[in-house]
Amino acid sequence: MRAAGLPILDADVPLFRRSLVEQLGALDAFLEAELDESPPPRAEARRDPGHRPTPAEDPYNAWVWKCSIAGAAAGALTGKTVSFKDHIPVAGVPLTFGCRLLEGLVPDFDATVVTRALEAGATIVGKNLLNGFVGVGGPNGDGDYGQTINPHAPDHVTGGSSGGSAAAVAAGEVDVSYAGDQGGSIRVPAAWCGVVGLKPTFGLVSHFGVGFGYDPTLDYIGPIARRVELAAAALDAVAGYDPLDPRQRRETPQRSRALATLDHGVRNLRIALLEEGFHGADPAVAAAVRAAADVLHAEGAQVERISVPEHREVPLVVRALVPEGARAIALTTLYGAFARTYYPSDVAVAVAEAQLGYADRLNPRTALVRLIAEFSRRRHGGRVYAKAQNVRPHYIRAYDRALEQVDVLLMPTTPTTAPRRSAPVTRETALAETLAAYGVDGVSRNTVQFNYTGHPALSVPCGRDGGLPIGMQLVGRRLDDALLLRIAFAFQEAVDWDALTATRAT
Repeated sequence: MRAAGLPILDADVPLFRRSLVEQLGALDAFLEAELDESPPPRAEARRDPGHRPTPAEDPYNAWVWKCSIAGAAAGALTGKTVSFKDHIPVAGVPLTFGCRLLEGLVPDFDATVVTRALEAGATIVGKNLLNGFVGVGGPNGDGDYGQTINPHAPDHVTGGSSGGSAAAVAAGEVDVSYAGDQGGSIRVPAAWCGVVGLKPTFGLVSHFGVGFGYDPTLDYIGPIARRVELAAAALDAVAGYDPLDPRQRRETPQRSRALATLDHGVRNLRIALLEEGFHGADPAVAAAVRAAADVLHAEGAQVERISVPEHREVPLVVRALVPEGARAIALTTLYGAFARTYYPSDVAVAVAEAQLGYADRLNPRTALVRLIAEFSRRRHGGRVYAKAQNVRPHYIRAYDRALEQVDVLLMPTTPTTAPRRSAPVTRETALAETLAAYGVDGVSRNTVQFNYTGHPALSVPCGRDGGLPIGMQLVGRRLDDALLLRIAFAFQEAVDWDALTATRAT
């Protein structure tokens, strides 16, 4: 009893022990009872068990698994190949979360985005690499399966954690990859790999079946594609209300219709360069984004400048939120708690056991976040987490006020192009990368804000510096995802897109 940290008198221990034995026995009996806990229905599809790709099949180390699962005969994604970041369950296909200890884990259910992609006619061709919670780690370090190679520049990183998805799309190995974004994990790799990456409005795309990372209020699933129309089709295929996702709100629409307005142009739209978004950006990156704004202006948009001082404050708020959010997820398993939905217990338990088994190999970022959480909890109780959640409306209003004056905010996705790969990657270099990236001026200085506020944010290739891609980020009103894609499409059609996005492989 004392080991549990409870103030129980010695005289009462026999009573508690007897009751504890009875109650634990009842829990054992409950687990052994044959009760129906079948996973939700999924799209009917022929399931190819697939295989681990050979190095010859996977020159960019972008894949954990290859397969071929055909979807419906007709739909928005008919004839398109689709992959999923390897934290998204596909029934019958291995799920690793970037950790070798999880090899052999095969889920028996589909995440909602998988079901809907199949219903839209997609052919699933595999799972993409992510830098998981183990290994050397760091923002760009090696996980259990090594680093993904950037198709534009093999000696530069792809960004994390959806680097496998972005590299596979950039190399033309798949049409669309659905990835995850907790602070920029779709948009940063998209910018550095020269592809289109959308973090949708909070709740627009169901997160059901996908394990949470640092906090459920920051987690998103969205598409990465080489062209804007593919990203729009991928959004339309999977977006909309899902009764299995308790995070969705009353305003969540039944579906998305981004393709219907894609070619409506930008005439008379008001696009504002966000002044704070250019803070600390490399001159070449800032110049490319401003040049992209000039292209949109030539297409009929009004371009102006706007200031949102709170933009530079939000990363600090997120740094307060993340550790205790991650701690709570660790304590309640990968899928959180307290919601009336389906809990994939086999996956959650396997991940929890893997993290215990790899306790001495947690990557530096995961270890750092857990340390901060522990000392924050000891020092402040739950006040830090509570305040970080409670001030969210203040920061949402700051962006909403700006978006009452203009239609869209424009800024660099990342302040730099892809950094050169560390060679070799060690825990020391990864830790140094982690400490730098975790600061308010890290690579996510323009992306993490919109995980927190819920506004849609889209990274679009807009230039190059020394052959390395540069991404611009469009941010709009909540549920205005279609407008971002419309503006991006107008830009795509106004420039030499193929030259802008071509890799060495093409």
